[in-house]
Amino acid sequence: MPSVGLDLGGTNIYAVVLDGEEVVGSTKRSTPADGDVDALVAELRKAAKKAAEDADLSLGDLEAIGVGAPGIVADGTIDGGPNVRGVRERFPLATVLGEAAGVPVSVVNDVTAAAIGEHRLGAAQGAANSLTVFVGTGVGGGLVLDGQPYEGGHGGAGEFGHMIVRQGGAMCGCGRRGCVEAYAGRRGLEMAAERANAGGRSTRLFEIAEDKGKDRVTSGVVRAALAEDDELVTALLGEAAEALAAGIATAVNLLDLDVVVLGGGLADKLGEPFRADIERVMAPLLFLQPPEVRLVRAALGDAGGAIGAAVVGRERA
Repeated sequence: MPSVGLDLGGTNIYAVVLDGEEVVGSTKRSTPADGDVDALVAELRKAAKKAAEDADLSLGDLEAIGVGAPGIVADGTIDGGPNVRGVRERFPLATVLGEAAGVPVSVVNDVTAAAIGEHRLGAAQGAANSLTVFVGTGVGGGLVLDGQPYEGGHGGAGEFGHMIVRQGGAMCGCGRRGCVEAYAGRRGLEMAAERANAGGRSTRLFEIAEDKGKDRVTSGVVRAALAEDDELVTALLGEAAEALAAGIATAVNLLDLDVVVLGGGLADKLGEPFRADIERVMAPLLFLQPPEVRLVRAALGDAGGAIGAAVVGRERA
């Protein structure tokens, strides 16, 4: 039977229907900007229903629903992370959405869901142990160990973006210093560029954003500045590659991983040259020589989280 996967983001909910290994339906809806958890649950149910209808199905035809949600996920509950409005305290999403939809619901962290998607149907197929790193507004991670998602004892595993790679380094949005995310996340890169620009270093980054009608520095803006050989952006992306390489090498040295999958909006926009830069910096930091791990680009794109959530839903139903 088919299952639905829901990728819950701060801006959008992306839903897919997975039948076997094939996506047969999908939809995208806006995440409620206001309201409470009731509004969120109603919108998640609607997204599942609309995706099912796109596949000529009803909710009753589904085997399960899986949800990939940001933040710490534990026993089907979510805290919403920093980006999901309306979730102010731990909320039993699996139970409440399951009752509303009449279908069994499983919930995992959103990047863990993407890691499962890449492991089952994407770039990490055939690997026993893999790490998926998503580089976007922030930096997230998801682990698959011995073929199964590893969520930790309290739901906090996979917080790759908050690995400390520089003691006393740049301030991260989490309140700590020296996290991978402070250097490699798009928001961290934008803030570093703002500070440098205010200190007298020239960059075209903000002019390009204005020319494109953007009110913030998007991944596409970063790529455009890099294409112009913007000196500051080139330097900041070098620091991002160094931070990612140090974090990935540390994870590989600890866990002896087979594959590391690199995805997310910023990494996808920067493409193969960015992956190659990370690999070059990472190689001498690895304990096993010659390196046994493969660093590969994600294969499932924006749908990876929803596909992985659908897989988790049916595997746990």
